[in-house]
Amino acid sequence: MASDRALAEPSAPEKSGPVGKAATLQQSPMPATKSTAQQTVTSKIDPKGEAGNTAGNSTAPVTTPTSAPSQVPLKPLSPPVTVTISQDPRPTFDQDTFINTMRAAGIYKRLAEEGGWPTLPAGTELKMGDKGVLVATLRQRLAREGDLPADQVTGSTFDAELVKAVKRFQTRHGLPETGAVRRKTLEALNVPALTRHRQLTASTQRLMGSRFPFGERYVVVNIPSATVEAVESGQVARRYVAVVGKPDRPSPMVETRVTAVNLNPTWTVPVSLIKKDIIPQVRKDPDYLAKMKIRILDAKGQEVDPRTLDWTTNNAVNYTLRQDPWAMNSLGQIRIDMPNKDAVFMHDTPSKRLFAQDTRFFSSGCVRVANVRDFVEWLLRGTAGPNGEWAQASIDAAIATTARQDIRLGKPVPVAWVYLTGYAMPDGTVHFRDDIYGLDPAKIDPHPDGQGVDVPATSSIMPRRL
Repeated sequence: MASDRALAEPSAPEKSGPVGKAATLQQSPMPATKSTAQQTVTSKIDPKGEAGNTAGNSTAPVTTPTSAPSQVPLKPLSPPVTVTISQDPRPTFDQDTFINTMRAAGIYKRLAEEGGWPTLPAGTELKMGDKGVLVATLRQRLAREGDLPADQVTGSTFDAELVKAVKRFQTRHGLPETGAVRRKTLEALNVPALTRHRQLTASTQRLMGSRFPFGERYVVVNIPSATVEAVESGQVARRYVAVVGKPDRPSPMVETRVTAVNLNPTWTVPVSLIKKDIIPQVRKDPDYLAKMKIRILDAKGQEVDPRTLDWTTNNAVNYTLRQDPWAMNSLGQIRIDMPNKDAVFMHDTPSKRLFAQDTRFFSSGCVRVANVRDFVEWLLRGTAGPNGEWAQASIDAAIATTARQDIRLGKPVPVAWVYLTGYAMPDGTVHFRDDIYGLDPAKIDPHPDGQGVDVPATSSIMPRRL
């Protein structure tokens, strides 16, 4: 796996009651005093620029240099697109996620054993003002998981309270909060309770044995959510949308530390991408490497003329292909180093338009971070810069030089890439995401030996020091 862009204890409910209070999950900074009720901010993303400045939840686009050489004309900028991001200060992954999710799995198991919840017919579309039996069914469905209060379960009119309930459900499932039932929301509503139980159980099994060093500051990437969280003092200080690996080139689960930041990085093309992407591109366009500022180097580091290679074969994999620093570098203008066996990392990207997608599974395994300069400023706190501690202005100035600069963090920051298709918050709110890589087993026997497992009163994931 390597980068990246193919070029160019909550109280249990009564036996027949709902799961519990539904809440939200959705970019950054996250005020400590912010309520965990549903709150969103719309952040503009320039297709060729950065996500909107997250300080103060501004919607003003922040752009990065995107000029390219004359042989690669850029398309005119499209109007800014928008993406909705969560303001919930609670992290997806902390010391209590394992135990909270295990408890939720038990609740959903009981729900499944009691018959689950009603489903809606295929093709159902419902919105504010609609009336009829399908609206009544929707009320019953949402009440089973606690998105709709029990005193609102009767009735056949799609009113304002039902809109709120649908939005709560959509938030918990990472869906656009429209308050109406369309295809994606319908699909999520009709997922059986047993499947939800399996998702929660699978997530706990993936967390089992984790020794992640939760500390004062750490970073969480939940791959199915395609989000990055910068956690500080137990709360999300900043949250960013991200692009993660596509199903055939998945992002791995990783626990390590961020150790360095590279400004204006070069990119060494992985062998897998030379085969899958570079060679086919050169066959179509012999000038492709020059246009994309990719050099071919031999074993001695000497540059090789691409015209001397036979591109009808795969001989190019025997050379190093390295892309120079520039605005259209596949890593963008920033790379974030985190030692790991899979050779993956986080980075910028020139393809910022993808951050506005609801589903963001497009990379070759690495994680592309929206508003990455803001993220790097957070990572570099406490790290000495050219004029004191690194700050946004000094980062921008260093990038503007176009010269590569490697910065080692004064104190490495722990980072975890997790794969949680189901997880629970301390208040009982349960979130679900699509199993994009098909890692959740179709059938789960959590205790194959038939022996029960006592659930401790505190998290079984114990922090350790690096």
